[in-house]
Amino acid sequence: MAVLAEEEEYIPRYTYDDYKQWEGKWELIRGIPYAMSPAPVIRHQEISANIWLELKEKVKNCEKCKSLQAVDWKIDEKTVVCPDNLLVCGDDIGEQYLVKTPQIILEVLSPSTMFKDRNVKFKLYEKMGVQYYILVDTSAKVAEVFRLENGAYKKLKNAQDEVVTFTLENCTIDFDFGKIWE
Repeated sequence: MAVLAEEEEYIPRYTYDDYKQWEGKWELIRGIPYAMSPAPVIRHQEISANIWLELKEKVKNCEKCKSLQAVDWKIDEKTVVCPDNLLVCGDDIGEQYLVKTPQIILEVLSPSTMFKDRNVKFKLYEKMGVQYYILVDTSAKVAEVFRLENGAYKKLKNAQDEVVTFTLENCTIDFDFGKIWE
């Protein structure tokens, strides 16, 4: 383990100012860049759009909640992520990029990002206090739903065609996972 820690000293670290100048789609986690390519396949994009529509419909009467797709969330100067779908509640969420911790994040798994979504982002979102983290597997048609409890994610369920209730700071929503696979 000591050798690994020493090797990490030689990995270049970047900041948000560097990130803004890069071409293409990237994420920056603890100063380490992660390429977001190739672009998601059509099925990934369809499911992501269906998630956004379902979230948007569920919060249309809540003045404090907003359903967003693929927007930069600047956590600090060395960490900028771009979740596939998210729900953020409250005022002053940012204009150029998100500055507030989302209540719900849904990541649609891709072969090229699956490890990062299941491990790096899982721990990052847990640490940042994202209340619900959902990993959406398009091939298995299952969404792994995690809820933050005492600072750690606990798996609520594997959702396929059922409705799952999410209790947020400003409202409660009943999300129909059956609608995202259509």
